[in-house]
Amino acid sequence: MNITVLVKQVPDTYSERTLRDDHRLDRDAADAVIDEIDSRGVEIALQLVEAAGSGEVTVLTMGPERATETLRKALAMGADRAVHVLDDGLAGADALTTSAVLAAAAGRSPFDLLIAGNEATDGRTGSIPSMLAERLDLPAVTQVQKLSVSGGELRAERADETGYSEVTAPLPAVVSVTEKITDPRYPNFKGLMAAKKKPIDTVTLADLGVAPVAANVVVDATPRPPRAAGEKVPDDGTGGQKIAEFLAAARLI
Repeated sequence: MNITVLVKQVPDTYSERTLRDDHRLDRDAADAVIDEIDSRGVEIALQLVEAAGSGEVTVLTMGPERATETLRKALAMGADRAVHVLDDGLAGADALTTSAVLAAAAGRSPFDLLIAGNEATDGRTGSIPSMLAERLDLPAVTQVQKLSVSGGELRAERADETGYSEVTAPLPAVVSVTEKITDPRYPNFKGLMAAKKKPIDTVTLADLGVAPVAANVVVDATPRPPRAAGEKVPDDGTGGQKIAEFLAAARLI
């Protein structure tokens, strides 16, 4: 079984985030880490290949030169090879361009599964997995919290509005996973050393035959206003009544 996993380098949650003059996120100003949901995607891919008894896990990213650090982290976890789409023309790429580039890169090698996180922590559009499936003309199963593969099809437990549903789909397919899918392993010393020798294939837009065309442009960005301080209700025997009055005034009861 061959699985390709999308991984992304994102600003550390605890780093201060700033915007550039063109209203795009200044990624160089913040500490960068592998998106936590993508670590879970790598982990479930490794588990599926281990269960199958053969195959490879390839990790794929699109980003600046330092995104190589994210690929090395995934390789240290146990992934076999990596692909880095590196091109200055992709700076600030929107979802449409990103999906076109990733689809072209993923399609260069055959795979049984393409796994992605349900959404990236820096953008939270949650649109890339479905867009990839559309571009690659493959089934898409999103919001997956349990996943297994047998007999040429996948079986997934998918989170939905009522709880979850069980679905099946033929392979190859595109899957997006949630944080419930599994916990990622920590790379050990042996894995860290091995990652330095594993191949990273760097490709450009010219290699992929893709010309980026932005479908949208950010014209302005405004910081979120600070939240107003909440009202404290001391419990002097009338706390319950005051809370009820507050909720009634807000038309919540």
